[in-house]
Amino acid sequence: MSVRLRAGAVALAAASALVLTACTGTETGTGGADRATGTASPTVDGAAQQRAVTALGSVAETTAGTMRLADGLVPPTNRWFSGLVYGDAPQPVFPTPISWQVTDDGFAAGLPVVSATEKTIAGGAVQQVGLDLGADRTLVSAYDQVSVTVEHRAGAAVLGRTVLAQGSPLVSYTAEGAQTVTVTGAVTGTGDGPDGTTTGTIAADGRTWGVVTSGEVDGRSIRLAADGSVVLFPVPDDATTKQVQALSAAAASPLQQVTLARSSTGSGSDGAQRTALGYRTAATGKTVIVPQPGQGATGLRCTGLHYATITGDAPVCIGDVLRFSAPSLPADDELDLSGLTSSQRDTLVAQVRADAGGVSAASFGADSYGGGKDLYRVANLYRLATQLDLDDVATGLQQQLVTQIDQWTDPDGCGVSGTRCFLYDDTVKGLVGQAPSYGSDEFNDHHFHYGYLLSAAAIVADGSDDLVAKWKPVLDLVAADIASPAATESFPELRVYDPYAQHSWASGYSPFADGNNQESSSEAVSAWNGLARWGAVSGSRATEELGDWLLANEAVSAQRDVLDPDLRAFPGFEHTVVSLNWGGKRDHATWFSADPAAPAGIELIPMPAVAADYVAAGGEEQIAKVLREAVPEGDYAVQFGDYLLMYRALASGAEAEAALDAARDLPAEDIDTGNTRSYLLAWIMARG
Repeated sequence: MSVRLRAGAVALAAASALVLTACTGTETGTGGADRATGTASPTVDGAAQQRAVTALGSVAETTAGTMRLADGLVPPTNRWFSGLVYGDAPQPVFPTPISWQVTDDGFAAGLPVVSATEKTIAGGAVQQVGLDLGADRTLVSAYDQVSVTVEHRAGAAVLGRTVLAQGSPLVSYTAEGAQTVTVTGAVTGTGDGPDGTTTGTIAADGRTWGVVTSGEVDGRSIRLAADGSVVLFPVPDDATTKQVQALSAAAASPLQQVTLARSSTGSGSDGAQRTALGYRTAATGKTVIVPQPGQGATGLRCTGLHYATITGDAPVCIGDVLRFSAPSLPADDELDLSGLTSSQRDTLVAQVRADAGGVSAASFGADSYGGGKDLYRVANLYRLATQLDLDDVATGLQQQLVTQIDQWTDPDGCGVSGTRCFLYDDTVKGLVGQAPSYGSDEFNDHHFHYGYLLSAAAIVADGSDDLVAKWKPVLDLVAADIASPAATESFPELRVYDPYAQHSWASGYSPFADGNNQESSSEAVSAWNGLARWGAVSGSRATEELGDWLLANEAVSAQRDVLDPDLRAFPGFEHTVVSLNWGGKRDHATWFSADPAAPAGIELIPMPAVAADYVAAGGEEQIAKVLREAVPEGDYAVQFGDYLLMYRALASGAEAEAALDAARDLPAEDIDTGNTRSYLLAWIMARG
């Protein structure tokens, strides 16, 4: 149940008009922007945004519970490290390539032992090395898009802080005051390191870890002065003494934070979306960086060594900035029907009229996921009607869509109906649809849900200044919830997206020992397509450019890690699609079904026009392999059978013809709630 803090819609509209007016460039850099609230980025008017969310109204009670979080920080939902903040006890986390977890008196780290079974590639948390600090609790005291700082305390006293980061094998501990810490194993082979440090190694569970410290080592004890440090890292297999020395030198300065810069080059499909992650150490020098397999190592000096990870062997490199790019994938929500034959056009016209005849007020759900999919389904039908010059059909559909989207974007909507509306959670700093589904009130899956709404609104408002002006106040907040370009008092920066992993995380509070996870890569891609399209339609170049960057990167990850993954390093894994990706494992499975069609289908839904440019990147052979697993009997009358037919149509002209024949006869109950037979047929026809 929720209550409202009432304020006028006029105030909301006025505030929203200011929120992104300063966002102009394609180059954006951040450094620790999420570390505190109340400081708006120069590109976002945080004060205006705060007025807008105040006008919207607040939830009665947050679901977050007690958090292990320093005062003044925006609660980090949907991060790889969210499990450190929420829940009864901190969960293990997986800053690739290592695992790390809180212990009773300090922390333990490990290099996961990667194994593969029929359906799972596992690399769970292991405790190989760690420090006894005498701590009895932890909290997250700082974070950015890639790194997290964990504060260790004994009662009210701060003992020190550990910094972890995606793409870094380092565990960097810095003491608050003079203290003696105990290592879980004896430090041996000690010698002189750079800048007066001592280097050594620790052997544990068949793994050797390097140690670099500014303190005095005595067996298992290290005496640290105030601001003294201990840095731990796993020694790669087959490393020579010289290579270990080089890594120790690069690891000598504790990691402090990771900055993010994004930019684009070129335009359209010839362009690229670039990412630069700057690994900043206390001494501002080079450090150890581990790119993902296939990500590239531009500008880094790689050692020839590797760490085994759940995505393959990752190179061990030295440098200060990890740079990579993804081919631009121009946002698109309109099928190209120019090649339809007259017979196909007649068929499609009849089907659009039939599907439109079934649309009524009862066709739209009230929750943010089901209702969002319903809006998306009818919006695509409306788009087809306009393309086919069915003015009477288009007008009727548009009227129904406007009525529905008006409810979702009415700042007083929750005071009227109580559903089909958003309220603001001032604790977690985000919008919550007031008919929660799939844990959306715990910030699960917001990008999946809200992407459908943004996509539908972009289709319906395209070319209408009046609709844009009416919907923009709330929809800009919806966009900021999942992808604010900078941290503000109202929203975290890029809530769900992990720039290192190149994909989003779906669990809000991440209450799992395997880390955070994401199932539907395709709904994430669709969300960023919707964000970019809403930016273009609403006139926000900043939103459009951010959507373009997110879209390109998420699509690369979906193709590389999900739909066409390189699985040669995991011979025990017997499937072609990896449908549920965690920090500590990868599964051929879904949350909702054991049906063989589910793992592939959930990675295709909802097949926006832009999907054709990445889901088929594996080619005809990979599509055939995926479909042999998904529909082994060739029967598409299954959940997601419609999307599997659309996927089949991308293989070749002959396969498109076969898919079209099957689509005409597919039982209505096997067409997804986010789809229509009209869109199914049009998608396949457009492949011809």
